[in-house]
Amino acid sequence: MPETTVVLSEEVREAVAARRPVVALESTIIAHGLPRPRNLAVAGELEALVREGGAVPATVAVLDGVARVGLDKAALERVAVDPAVRKLGHRDLAPALAAGVSGATTVSATAFLAARAGIRVFATGGLGGVHRGWTETQDESADLRLLARTRIAVVCAGVKSILDVPATLQRLETLGVGVLGYRTQAFPGFYLTSSGEPVDWAVDSPEEVAAVIRAQDALGGPESALIVANPVPEDRQLDPVLHDRVLAAGLAECRARDVTGQAVTPFLLEYLTRETGGASLEANLAAVRGNVSLAARIAAAR
Repeated sequence: MPETTVVLSEEVREAVAARRPVVALESTIIAHGLPRPRNLAVAGELEALVREGGAVPATVAVLDGVARVGLDKAALERVAVDPAVRKLGHRDLAPALAAGVSGATTVSATAFLAARAGIRVFATGGLGGVHRGWTETQDESADLRLLARTRIAVVCAGVKSILDVPATLQRLETLGVGVLGYRTQAFPGFYLTSSGEPVDWAVDSPEEVAAVIRAQDALGGPESALIVANPVPEDRQLDPVLHDRVLAAGLAECRARDVTGQAVTPFLLEYLTRETGGASLEANLAAVRGNVSLAARIAAAR
C-alpha cells in the first residue's frame, strides 16, 4: 500500500508520535447529517470542544482518493459544501481510494482509519446496530463486526433508537465488544437518555474509562473495541412520548413505501427530524457535543 494512502495532518502526526491525546471524529455528520451552512459551523465547534478538553482533533475523511486523518479548514469546508462527497463505510474505502473519489466516513470507516493511524479514542453520535425485523431482513450495521476487530474506544450515545436495541446489545456481547455506561446503569437511547436496557459495567469518570482502556491493552487478545455509552442529558433529550409516537409512524411509513436495506436509516432519521420540528436533530447535536467533550477528557486521562 502506498504511503500516501492514509495521510495524517502534521498536527495529528506529531501528537500521535509524542503520545499526546488525540480524538478521532467522523465526517458523515458534516457531509450528510446536518443542513448547510450549519454543518460547517458544527464541524468547527466539535473540533474546538476537543481542544478545550486538552486533546487534538482528528476529523477523518477521504479526499481525492486519499484517506486523511486530521483536516485543515479548507478540507473541512470541502466536506461540508461539496455535493459530490459520498458516504463511505469501511467496505467502501478500497474502491474509493482506487477511484480517487472523495467521501465522508461513517463510524466503521472512521474507526478503522483512526486505529490505523494509532488513535485510541473516537467520538461520534450513535452507533449502527441490528435493525428491527432482523429475522426477516438479516439487516445489521457493518459497525458491529468492524468494532469487533478494531482496538478503539468509541464514545457514543448508544445506538440509534430506530434500531432493535436489545438485539444490538446481544450482538455486541456475542462479538466480544465491551460496553461501559458512563455515569448510568442504563444503556442510552441516542435521542433519549435511556433505552431501558441495563449495562453490565458503569464508570463515573474519564480516569476510570482510561483505566479500562489501559487494562484492555495490557490484556491483549482480540483487537476489539470498547464502547463508552454516554447518555444525552435528560433536559436535552427528545421528549420520549413524542419520540415513540413519531418513530411508530415512521416505521409504518417505511413499510407502506417498501423502504428497505440501507435506505431505512436515512429515511427514518429524516422523518424524525421533520415530524419533530427539528427537535430530534437538536437532541442528536446535544449528544454529539457531550460525547466529544467526554472523549477529549478520556484521551487526556490516558
